[in-house]
Amino acid sequence: MVSALTGDGVADLRRRLTESLPPGPWLFPADQLSDAQERWLAAEATREQVFLQLHDELPYAATVETESWEERRDGSARIEQVIYVQRPTQRAIVLGEGGRRIKAIGARARAELEQMFDRRIHLFLFVKVRENWVEDPERYAALGLDYNA
Repeated sequence: MVSALTGDGVADLRRRLTESLPPGPWLFPADQLSDAQERWLAAEATREQVFLQLHDELPYAATVETESWEERRDGSARIEQVIYVQRPTQRAIVLGEGGRRIKAIGARARAELEQMFDRRIHLFLFVKVRENWVEDPERYAALGLDYNA
């Protein structure tokens, strides 16, 4: 038995998987955390904060896209992202009263991104309504997936 909530059984599962896997060469350098692009990782980090802060209010109705990524002379990065929702009422939920919710989402996402990329991040978030983004073939293509309606 494994519990994601408490972590019980995870060590046993990890040990069992390690014993079951055949030895093989490293496919990536040891210090490379992922083969995913930084833009995608940044969007996923922000999306995670949207889910953590809006949990029951906006389940699966939002997605995040990194629109621009600018390397700055001082070594930091300026990242602009759009949080897409399906309806104007959802946009209001993401923004929160006086913009408090989006500010909190941005602050936590920025902290996570700075830790992930080990540098200063200037994060700018925008919230836009895109009806039926879930059924948009371009959204799937951006993720490298085929869309079959």
